[in-house]
Amino acid sequence: MKTLRLLYMAEVKLSVREMSSVIFGILLPVGLMGLMGMFADTQLELIRAFAAIATIGLVSTGIMSLPLSLSSYREKKVLKRYKVTPISPIHLLAAHVLHCFSLSILSMVLVFLIAWLGFGLEIIGSVWLFLGGYVFVMIAIHSIGMLVASLSPREKTTGAISSALFFPMFLLSGATIPLTILPEFMQTLAHIFPLTHGITILTDIATINEFNTVSFLILFVLTGICLIISVKTFKWE
Repeated sequence: MKTLRLLYMAEVKLSVREMSSVIFGILLPVGLMGLMGMFADTQLELIRAFAAIATIGLVSTGIMSLPLSLSSYREKKVLKRYKVTPISPIHLLAAHVLHCFSLSILSMVLVFLIAWLGFGLEIIGSVWLFLGGYVFVMIAIHSIGMLVASLSPREKTTGAISSALFFPMFLLSGATIPLTILPEFMQTLAHIFPLTHGITILTDIATINEFNTVSFLILFVLTGICLIISVKTFKWE
């Protein structure tokens, strides 16, 4: 446990030094919530904006930070070196995943505080169900990042794949631009993105206190497939 804690703190220090995960995972969604909150005319619009923007942190860490870091560790033979020490490389992987989860949750909490304290957000649905839904979506998105890290042979390739996944989801899933203002064909296209289903789950919980079964099943199956393939194909070096 002490080893995991020390590795976790090392990951935190690295992320602060590197800053990209902090900028995209925390500062960007917080700033966007402040902006969208000013344009929300009704409580329902504010809730929908919060549910969507709260996912930016988890998609930033899950699709960008997690696979890039794991690919970097593998390419620089960090994981291989840990295999000949008393510290298992699994501890390093666990520490980084926990760090990504922590950033995601911190981002969501800060976005909530901005929406609540700044604009009077009142979630209509169950807060506990929303938190459960958020954790589920977080695991689903991070499983995609694990799959990318497992299948990608090099760090540069991982970066290209992560960017190709991240930016379309970031812009077209409803996280930054409301789907309702997009053309109809773009709204249909958006449903190919896992994040769109994650936002649908969170929005339905927050507004009508219902769990969207279709979106849940899609993400559940996707998560299972990603994790199974990741475990079978992940290479330590």
